[in-house]
Amino acid sequence: MIKKLFILLFLLVIAVYLVIAVTTFNSKPVGQTCEGMELVINDSIDYGFITPKEVLRLLTAQKLSPIGKKMDEINTRELEEALKQHPLIDNVECFRIPQGKIGIEVTQRIPILRIMAANGENYYLDEKGVTMPTANNAANVAVVTGHVDKNFARKELYELGVFLKENPLWNAQIQQINVTSAKELELVPRVGDHIIFIGKPGNYEEKFERLRIFYQKGLNQVGWNKYSRISLEFNNQIICTKKEK
Repeated sequence: MIKKLFILLFLLVIAVYLVIAVTTFNSKPVGQTCEGMELVINDSIDYGFITPKEVLRLLTAQKLSPIGKKMDEINTRELEEALKQHPLIDNVECFRIPQGKIGIEVTQRIPILRIMAANGENYYLDEKGVTMPTANNAANVAVVTGHVDKNFARKELYELGVFLKENPLWNAQIQQINVTSAKELELVPRVGDHIIFIGKPGNYEEKFERLRIFYQKGLNQVGWNKYSRISLEFNNQIICTKKEK
């Protein structure tokens, strides 16, 4: 009986604590002034497109900086919508912190390809297939050159960009993708003095698996600079062109 009473009292104390905690953390502090912001920039190690200084500049430019304002008068939704207008920001979450600060968590847009087309266009293609402007900090992604417009990049090259991002070996090996006038793809590797011709876009899993086997069983035996061109255009075969002596 005593044991049951002890358990009930313990559960009651926990329940009261939870009610007080929830009320404290969710209530708007009346009269409290915002003393600062705590900023979290996701993926900041790999992509430095957005910095805490840039976030503060954006809010200040629109007269939305929360610092010095009453906490209960700050509209966190308004802050989120303002920051989401930045072309390099994918998502923003703003929230009150009990210590009299505003927390801001920013998710940057992640590029998977950089387009430097023959028509002069220069932009990134992000992991959602949306174009994004270049930034001061260059991303370590494959560069697409040649006869490519935004429609071709979004519809035909996006799948290749995703494939490279999800396969670290090929993401490290392929440094350039050239689009010919016939809309066929030539790849320039980092290792090996040759061009990888894959023809029309698509069927990347099968083509790169053939290339992997050829690298392992072929080039490792005869040397990485023996061929000037390796063609994966046709199914179930690889056609190589030897370098002229």
